[in-house]
Amino acid sequence: MKNKHIAMLGKPGTDAVSGFSGIVTSVSFDLYGCVQAVLTPKADKKGDIKDGHWFDVARIKITNGKTVLTPPDFEAGYVAEGRKGAASKTVPKI
Repeated sequence: MKNKHIAMLGKPGTDAVSGFSGIVTSVSFDLYGCVQAVLTPKADKKGDIKDGHWFDVARIKITNGKTVLTPPDFEAGYVAEGRKGAASKTVPKI
């Protein structure tokens, strides 16, 4: 089941309750069984970046199955070994 949630990373989604939309940029699994994801909205027309917000994954509807940025491999390689991070990623064209 966790792979289903990890697969949300980089995909556009909308919160079913508030209508808030953005790209899933983070997924969190807590000790009490709660699984949440951050939806980060696109920059506005001025280029200002707005804050993302956490939502329960059950409330998020993925609106397009195509990722805007390929997530790293968390199982093996530089990221999994702590040798490479988000700073090496390019800015996605949304």
